Amino acid sequence: MSGLFGVITEKPCATDLFYGTDYHSHLGTRRAGLSTIDNGRMHLNIHNIENTQFKTKFSTDIHEMLGSKGIGVISDTDAQPIVCNSHLGRFAVSTVSRINNIDELEQLCLSRNQQFTELSMGSTNPSELIALLVTQGKDFADGIRNVYEHVRGSVSFLILTNEGIIAARDRLGRTPLTVGRRDNDYAVASESHSYVNLGFTTQYHIQPGEAVLITHDGIHQLVAPGEQMQICSFLWIYYGFPCVEYEDINAEEVRYRLGEAMGKNDDVEADYVSGIPDSGVGMALGYAMGRGIPYKRGILKYTPTWARSFMPVNQEARNLVAKMKLIPSRKMLEGKEVVFCDDSIVRGTQLRDQTRMLYANGVKRIHIRISCPPLLHGCDFLNFSTSKTDRELITRRVIEELEGGQIRNLEAYRDETSKEYATMVETIRKTIGVDTLKFNSLDTVCDAIGLPKCKLCTHCFDGSSFGN
Repeated sequence: MSGLFGVITEKPCATDLFYGTDYHSHLGTRRAGLSTIDNGRMHLNIHNIENTQFKTKFSTDIHEMLGSKGIGVISDTDAQPIVCNSHLGRFAVSTVSRINNIDELEQLCLSRNQQFTELSMGSTNPSELIALLVTQGKDFADGIRNVYEHVRGSVSFLILTNEGIIAARDRLGRTPLTVGRRDNDYAVASESHSYVNLGFTTQYHIQPGEAVLITHDGIHQLVAPGEQMQICSFLWIYYGFPCVEYEDINAEEVRYRLGEAMGKNDDVEADYVSGIPDSGVGMALGYAMGRGIPYKRGILKYTPTWARSFMPVNQEARNLVAKMKLIPSRKMLEGKEVVFCDDSIVRGTQLRDQTRMLYANGVKRIHIRISCPPLLHGCDFLNFSTSKTDRELITRRVIEELEGGQIRNLEAYRDETSKEYATMVETIRKTIGVDTLKFNSLDTVCDAIGLPKCKLCTHCFDGSSFGN
């Protein structure tokens, strides 16, 4: 994932841009960038943030970022924003994208005598590719339609021009963009919580396939929205900061409802329920209410320094981060039977190691409750799973084992009423070494979010998707 933030103010925008972009730090840990424009002159700063927090790298840069308009990005891909000069004028662009046909589009651009210069990672920079596709249009609106027509996967992006900020949401709306207003100032963001403390109030949710130009005069539509939506359901389950709202639906409320539904339908006896920080906490609070048992913190996250453990590409590094960031509270665990709630199980290695740590600290029995269904498919639309092929998922490894070395009969493993599903869950339970294991159903996820399934991307659970 990555996170976008843009702001237009009546005064210099650097401080708002700095804090608004920083509030997206939970979405990426590789690179970050800021760009402002001042009377046609672009100011750009990009830093590697893999080993240093965003604020540390950019705290001195903001004094050089002149102008009343700017965009920022926390990125898990290549360096951005990208600054271009073309027949459309000078502009900067930042993206949240997963472009599955990037090689094909690269050849398309080269065949039209365009060139790529941002090759620092050894491959085409997705943001530069989007910029080139935009410049193939006769104007920005035409160029954005060109992006939607050609990209397979997903892409939402911000374009900074001397006139204002253009915000374009993915054709099927998999990644959101929200506009906030503060008097005559505007902010646009991937995560709506990012502008709340800056005094902005949500005014508009950009629709799937829609592009708008945001200026001091307001919000002006450039490209009308499409008729379909497939917003990522995992936004509410895991990605989003708890107080974020997508489509006016609060992430923490969804997590609470997922836990409450699980608790009402569970029969396990336990001393208390605990959330595995951070994204398991909301579910655990709901589970405590639904099941009627206390919520206590048996395991805590050391928040000052440790990032989300899915971010590092190297598995050994991920495991180390997962181990070091969570600290068991031994006195709370000794001799206790505890329900632990978490958002999902991907590879299973972190949960297995956490289980061993909990038993080593004296817990008597461990019951794991997962807010979503088993993940059976890698994501084709967001960069959350670029390092997670289908084969890396614990479900795929288990199915391959159960099916004699082949991946087959997936439909049966998706059906929570089937013997295949029960056998898969039991095998996962034994693999991670807990006493009981349960997942929520896909119907429960849809009910908790409050959108019909046809408007949600649930590809990682059931393999379904439409469009590109």
